[in-house]
Amino acid sequence: MLSNRKGFTLIELLIVVVIIGILAAIAIPKFANTKEKAYVTAMKSDLKNLSTAEEAYFADNNTYTTNLGTAYNTSAGVTVTIGAAGGTGWSATASHGSTTKTCSLTAGGTATTDGVPICN
Repeated sequence: MLSNRKGFTLIELLIVVVIIGILAAIAIPKFANTKEKAYVTAMKSDLKNLSTAEEAYFADNNTYTTNLGTAYNTSAGVTVTIGAAGGTGWSATASHGSTTKTCSLTAGGTATTDGVPICN
């Protein structure tokens, strides 16, 4: 008698499901870390764009400002706050709603990291 079996056994299917679960357990934390790096990069980029806008304002008005109006826009989800601005320098912080990390940038004045975004 010939048996004509087609398909997979339950054990074979369970082994495939376990392997997929192991691969997902490895991949999901890597993906979450990649998303956080993207948020930090967006904050750094926005601070560098703010630096360019502040320098353009300074070239026209010989002082820095806390209100650039429409001359500067942030990325989606990023909040940038200009803390202090005057004739000699300015500082700003950036945050994103999807991460607890923040970035800051200080330019002019007594800044030790002049124009370089620092994130923590």
